[in-house]
Amino acid sequence: MRSIFFGGGTPSLMPPETVAAIIDAIRSAWSFANDVEITLEANPTSIETGRFRAYRDAGVNRVSVGIQALNDSDLRHLGRLHTAAEAMTALAIARDTFSRVSFDLIYARQHQTLADWRAELDLALSMAADHLSLYQLTVEPGTAFGDRHRRGRLAGLPSEDLSADMYELTQELCDAHARPAYEVSNHASPGAESRHNLIYWRAQDCAGIGPGAHGRLTLDGGRIATEAPKAPGAWLVAAENAGATIYSPISDDEDAAEALIMGLRVNEGVAITRLGALARTDPFQASLSDLIDQNLIVRTEDRIATTAQGRLILNALLRRLLD
Repeated sequence: MRSIFFGGGTPSLMPPETVAAIIDAIRSAWSFANDVEITLEANPTSIETGRFRAYRDAGVNRVSVGIQALNDSDLRHLGRLHTAAEAMTALAIARDTFSRVSFDLIYARQHQTLADWRAELDLALSMAADHLSLYQLTVEPGTAFGDRHRRGRLAGLPSEDLSADMYELTQELCDAHARPAYEVSNHASPGAESRHNLIYWRAQDCAGIGPGAHGRLTLDGGRIATEAPKAPGAWLVAAENAGATIYSPISDDEDAAEALIMGLRVNEGVAITRLGALARTDPFQASLSDLIDQNLIVRTEDRIATTAQGRLILNALLRRLLD
């Protein structure tokens, strides 16, 4: 066991005693690596940050704080309950409590200018966290933001060009502060990359436990997708009857596609041998050759990875390769 991640919803509302009991239960089922990473997601409210020391004592050694913005107006628009001052206080407590700290911000927000984002990111980078997740705001159908956008109540979103400028500025500033990107939206000091998220991006095995959890396991030589009921009540009933997880076989083609989609997100890329039969098809090889010629993808021995230019249009590259 290399990593445990308490995420989804608000795990920091759990009593520290519950966190300790879960870690103990996991330890009884799996052997731990000496440097196991145990992360807990937290919101920057006084109730949750007041528990940080108890979570550390329970075994948590890394915390990820959901800050999202560093001004109160945008926090309200994002539906967050904390203030910018609470966020900065929470981060200071986290740095004093844990050796490894991450936080997230969302950019390309309503009415945000390039100068606004530069000032906010400069402030964020001065906070001395070793890991930052910097996400561009996306509007997806079926979400609260998607509904607001459909009704014309999400004015002032940046243009695609401005959003791209914000992304490039993010790379520039993070590089200058020794927090380079190692994944499309994640930046870290060397050695501080999220080991848990790298497991996802490398399409490795992970056990998903809890309401709505998804996992990927290798069983009897085949890849299996696991899924649990989303509703906590339904999950609890199923768990009490030993039926909380649905197991679905993953075909070789699905596994290869997933490895490609996840692997091209990280700078290290993905091994072509990991892509199996997909990489041996003529359409894939033709598309790959063309994308290499356009300096969107680079190939080194058995690995392919996106270039800085390619990461700007990653979804288009994936569609091209998967088609």
